[in-house]
Amino acid sequence: MGCGTSSLRNKQPEKVVKAALVIQNWYRGYRARLMARQHYALAIFQSIEYADEQSQMQLSNFFSFMLEHYKHARKEDLVLVNRLRETNLQDLKDRQSYVELVEVPKSYDGPRLQFPLTFTDIDVLLEAFRQQQVLHAHYVLEVLFETKKILRKMPNFTHVTTSPSKEITICGDLHGSLEDLLLIFYKNGLPSENNSYIFNGDFVDRGRNSIETLMVLFVSFLVYPSDLHLNRGNHEDFMMNLRYGFTQEVLYKYKLHGKQILKVLEEVYTWLPIGTIIDDEILIIHGGISESTDLNLLHRLERNKMKTVLMPPMSVNRDQAVDLKKDKIIDLLWSDPRGKDGCYPNTSRGGGCYFGPDVTAKFLNKYHLKTIIRSHECKPDGYDICHDGKVITVFSASDYYEEGSNRGAYIRLAHDMAPRFFQYRATSASCLSPLYQRVEVMEYSAIRILKERIIARKTDLIRAFQLRDHSRSGKISVAQWAFSMENILELNLPWRTLSPHLVNIDSDGNVDYMSIFQDVHIVKSLETVKSAVIETLYRYRSDLKIIFNIIDSDHSGMISIEEFRAMWKLFSSHYNVCIDNTQLDELAHTMDLNRDGSIDFNEFLKTFYIVHKYDKLKTPHNKFAKFK
Repeated sequence: MGCGTSSLRNKQPEKVVKAALVIQNWYRGYRARLMARQHYALAIFQSIEYADEQSQMQLSNFFSFMLEHYKHARKEDLVLVNRLRETNLQDLKDRQSYVELVEVPKSYDGPRLQFPLTFTDIDVLLEAFRQQQVLHAHYVLEVLFETKKILRKMPNFTHVTTSPSKEITICGDLHGSLEDLLLIFYKNGLPSENNSYIFNGDFVDRGRNSIETLMVLFVSFLVYPSDLHLNRGNHEDFMMNLRYGFTQEVLYKYKLHGKQILKVLEEVYTWLPIGTIIDDEILIIHGGISESTDLNLLHRLERNKMKTVLMPPMSVNRDQAVDLKKDKIIDLLWSDPRGKDGCYPNTSRGGGCYFGPDVTAKFLNKYHLKTIIRSHECKPDGYDICHDGKVITVFSASDYYEEGSNRGAYIRLAHDMAPRFFQYRATSASCLSPLYQRVEVMEYSAIRILKERIIARKTDLIRAFQLRDHSRSGKISVAQWAFSMENILELNLPWRTLSPHLVNIDSDGNVDYMSIFQDVHIVKSLETVKSAVIETLYRYRSDLKIIFNIIDSDHSGMISIEEFRAMWKLFSSHYNVCIDNTQLDELAHTMDLNRDGSIDFNEFLKTFYIVHKYDKLKTPHNKFAKFK
């Protein structure tokens, strides 16, 4: 009896261990599946982000194409040409007309800045922005002119030094996330003579508080110009701001003086340094390098000539040297590291290059450097180390794509010491939510925006599916479906893995290809316009909005039908969009809602929009939803 009891007791720990192992294995598998779903959701977000950047590059090429043809189309109207050419402000005259004529009324109860600025002004500004107050346009303009005055005295690359007792903090993309900037200052301390910072570009766009973020950085820079350093990113560019929300944010928050603010800001961008070098060992740049990156040439570059780095300066004396300098700047601001050796075109973004470990090693050796620290790419952990530790990416905007999508991070460096990484999330909800909830929100949001991309190519996709549906059954294999999706959308996504989220698949493994459109469609209020035309307009809506806002020289919100026809012909020629003249005329007259020969194009774009049939009652919150 006693022996039997002892034997039973001995078996109980074994059962407990086995049960624990079963639970542990199940949990590991469960977590691995969640992480895989998170990975695919991030892949969708990033792929669509980069596809949009490709569109921006294509739009910039279109503007170059248009400038070559515009003088023949409308010789009497040079506003567009002047908008895209270099136009420098005359400091004294324009400062007087911009700042002194913008008075601050006594009724204004927002923050008031005292020039020359001191540490107190930083505190005043931070507290005001925490209370969601708006800084008056007078102060914004004065800050911009003061910032420009100091920036223009600075070299292309700022040289800074550290010591074991004096560290420096490096922050990556903020993209208008004031929450992240405030959290960094709370955790790491405000800028001061003993607490230096480098902000590595992309201060604005996407986020809803870009102007506030920019003002905090510029005011801090004015107080501590030797201890707070600002590098230019690819979004410090008026062409990018037109697409990604900052222009709209400024015009919304500063209805009377927004255009003046944007004009001054365009030139401030041109004077931002393009990099920082720490202790003659560490290069801080926004994007990356290429096999032709020449630091000596970049040191001599007239950076203020690049009003937009997406287009070269337009001048009669333009030559190949100008294009070469433009390409070098684009490489610096747009490139990404990859594990494969060599240097090859950055096909995802459409600009810059991919550079491999061999390119990094050769570059560092040539210029006697040890490390490149860059930003430009959202990373799940807020930072990433590659190329045998020689390239570090830091990204400071947490929850960039969706709540829970990524942490933000910053780096602290001291002389001859290993970098230290600090991570955080600014959104409390994503900190408290369990992993499965964060993944569900991300996945839902990612699939939602992917379906919007899909519906905009409905006609082309149906044609591609039907080419492979030889029996006209309405079904094709998963492989055929995945090939068609990638061939039309060119998003470089794992379509086979994503197929259960997008289409109905029968027991034989065949895809009901029309099911991909069953829960999303484009609503159009103008039924006479063909669906294919609406899809084309929807697909290029961001590009067209930018183009027509630039053509709208008097800011009336209206353009003539003749302007519309002329620009559309150039656009369709460059983009290879096939809409015949009959359809074009019908479209133009449809857009002329009150028959006065003018078109309110922005309002027209609002007459068709996407509806998700099974949309949840509560749409996932994204603090980086583009300002509209």
